[in-house]
Amino acid sequence: MLKKKTKKEIVKMLLDTDLGEQDEEELLNLLIDQPISIDIDKVEEDKMTRGDYIADKVSEIAGSWGFIFGFSAFLIFWIVLNTCILTKGNEIDPYPFILLNLVLSCIAALQAPVIMMSQNRQAEKDSLRNQNDYRIDLKSELILEELHDKIVALQKNQNLIIKMLKEVEESEKED
Repeated sequence: MLKKKTKKEIVKMLLDTDLGEQDEEELLNLLIDQPISIDIDKVEEDKMTRGDYIADKVSEIAGSWGFIFGFSAFLIFWIVLNTCILTKGNEIDPYPFILLNLVLSCIAALQAPVIMMSQNRQAEKDSLRNQNDYRIDLKSELILEELHDKIVALQKNQNLIIKMLKEVEESEKED
């Protein structure tokens, strides 16, 4: 038969925090008093190396419309230069543009791993963000559960007070 875990055990397990022998009320107060969320962007920015920064910038530039339009303009200029402007025999790269193909292949071979490095970093950042969201949700759920328990206790006390007031009224009517 499965043993039902207490909130304390679940929080200790999920947050990987050694809380010692504190009871449930202290645990909830600890969660309420201490910020559980972190600024993922700041944490990641502090860990960034020069290579990470370069990979992000290359990805930012290579993934923009400006890059696509600029590179398309360069390709058109290259083709026009070698077919229309330069005379026969003076072309830098005559048709079928073998030098241009080599340059494009080299750019693609270098650009792809750099973009992948940036995407891997972004995936790590997203994972941290998801973990942070989970911790915040857990804290909110525990706080809401504690508030619910307090409201139930208040309702019980209120009903008890109403019952006592009715008894007092009835005893006063008899007198």
